[in-house]
Amino acid sequence: MSKFSILFVLSILLGFVSCKEEHAKKKVITETKQEKKKVEKKIEKKLLAPEDRQYIFDSISTKNAVAFFTEYGKTHPQTRLKISTRLGDIYVRLYKDTPIHRASFLYLVDKGYYDTTCFYRIVPDFIVQGGSSDNLVTPAYKTQLHDYRIPSEFRKNRKHKRGCMAAARDWENNPTKESTPFEFYFIQASKDQSHLNYEHTVFGEITKGLNVIDKITQVSIDRYEWPEKDIPMKITILD
Repeated sequence: MSKFSILFVLSILLGFVSCKEEHAKKKVITETKQEKKKVEKKIEKKLLAPEDRQYIFDSISTKNAVAFFTEYGKTHPQTRLKISTRLGDIYVRLYKDTPIHRASFLYLVDKGYYDTTCFYRIVPDFIVQGGSSDNLVTPAYKTQLHDYRIPSEFRKNRKHKRGCMAAARDWENNPTKESTPFEFYFIQASKDQSHLNYEHTVFGEITKGLNVIDKITQVSIDRYEWPEKDIPMKITILD
């Protein structure tokens, strides 16, 4: 084989590996486990209140989540929210045709869960992801809610486009693609992200404040895609 032929084959192989790595990176954008989370980074942990402190009094699990949130959704019809950050406000509309995701999100907002979290993963020209933090109160909420999951609610008209809001999920041991409702992400990219359709449930969209997620993607991040300076959030239910 000539030297030119060898170089040509090697270039094809390197291109193939590069594509696989890029696809893998985008596949795990909503991985809920934080294996890659910084080890070296200095973390300012907020101490948990007394160990027996109760944040959530409802008993919710994966088994009863659908029934619980079906009833919760009937008495909580709201669809509009405001997410306040140090970089500006994001206004969101939740979809009525994804009722379990809508009700679950409203519930967690009402119980103050998201006020303990931040936007913790940033991939410029792709996504901003929130709903977790280094605050020890955050996993305490999840524990008291038994880390429940909810079934996917895929809809043909709900696609991954710029400004959409979608739920995170575990990729392993999750054949039915159940959502992990605590973490969510916004698509910041303008380019096609259709490879995520029918992989994660899209349950809302930004109605005002797209420029804010653009600002978020411009902050300094560490090698784990975590902002060097935290971006906490406070979510308010509007109507």
